[in-house]
Amino acid sequence: MAELTILVVFIAGVISFFSPCCLPLIPGFLAYISGTTIANAKHARLKIFLNSLAFVLGLSIVFATLGLLLNTILANISYFAQNWLSRISGTIIIIFGLHLLGLLKIHWLEQEHKFAVKKRFSKSYITSFIFGAAFGLGWIPCVSAVLGSILALSITMPGKTFILLLTYAIGLGIPFLIVGLFAGEATKLIKKYSFVLKYFNIIVGILLIILGVLVFTNTLAWLQILVF
Repeated sequence: MAELTILVVFIAGVISFFSPCCLPLIPGFLAYISGTTIANAKHARLKIFLNSLAFVLGLSIVFATLGLLLNTILANISYFAQNWLSRISGTIIIIFGLHLLGLLKIHWLEQEHKFAVKKRFSKSYITSFIFGAAFGLGWIPCVSAVLGSILALSITMPGKTFILLLTYAIGLGIPFLIVGLFAGEATKLIKKYSFVLKYFNIIVGILLIILGVLVFTNTLAWLQILVF
């Protein structure tokens, strides 16, 4: 069961990267924090990749720290409290799913929740690291629904919060590294297949509603039966 949940969280991290308001901006963003341009991406491939690595490290540290804090807070809660947490968390996940489907509007999810990094350090890797940490704290608004659902899911699993949030960060971070290595090529692919992104919110919204129902009814183990 734990292994399956980790897989679900990893996939959620990858899905967050492909958010319609996130993916088209990523190649240019990674080039920017590397101090170069998409046009020069092939010649600066290593530089962009190393800055992407620093970005992902900053991102991962934020999620790992959040996981440790939640682990500490939730470690000793009672079984009765866990049942109520499952119901509350399941409801939250369903609400996020309805939001992505456009059936329910949550206005604060439509706003940018980000920490501005105004200072650029002499070492671009430091700037990239800080940008990664800022991203982890909510730099892109459309990540909020998926990330909020993962946080809600994590709260129902005391003792595993750290590994779940770190797994989410890895799932989100690996595509960053791939795009950082092939920024120029990734830009062309994104433009070519951008029409697919319009179906993103519908698919993810449906998946979140299903996940929310399973969490609410404390039947997440059914996923394991269905998959295996």
